[in-house]
Amino acid sequence: MSVNVELINPFISAAQSVLRDLSQIHTKMGKPYIKNPEYEGKVLTVIVGVTGELRGQVIISLEEDIACNIASHMMMGMPVLELNDMSKSAIGELANMVLGNAATIFSTKGIIVDITPPNLCLGNNMSFTVSDSKTICVPLELEDGSTLLELNIAIKPK
Repeated sequence: MSVNVELINPFISAAQSVLRDLSQIHTKMGKPYIKNPEYEGKVLTVIVGVTGELRGQVIISLEEDIACNIASHMMMGMPVLELNDMSKSAIGELANMVLGNAATIFSTKGIIVDITPPNLCLGNNMSFTVSDSKTICVPLELEDGSTLLELNIAIKPK
């Protein structure tokens, strides 16, 4: 797998810091792997495009109950029992913040990128066709080793 970690690490760092700061959820990085963008079971995916000096997209995927839990944390502990418009908006904003923070990290390295608004998809057994770059899946795990969410990064230099 020949992937430039300099293009992956800003997304991981941004996701971990946003989750920690916004919802007090601490994660560790699981083992990255190349993935076909297919998602089994009932999954919420948030797709954010990356443009500028890099191009492609990042797909954040998480199970519905985990999305509800994160949305609850983001809304000061308000119970979130289903993915309604408000909780979906919270998860979309989470993705926006992660990618915005990653764009800031890239700018400190002299790489200028922009992001598209997040697109949310909720469904069973979804599959996506991505750009012409490989998708690197980076699981973010909780302390007990369970996967909180996956960062699916498919970007390359322009």
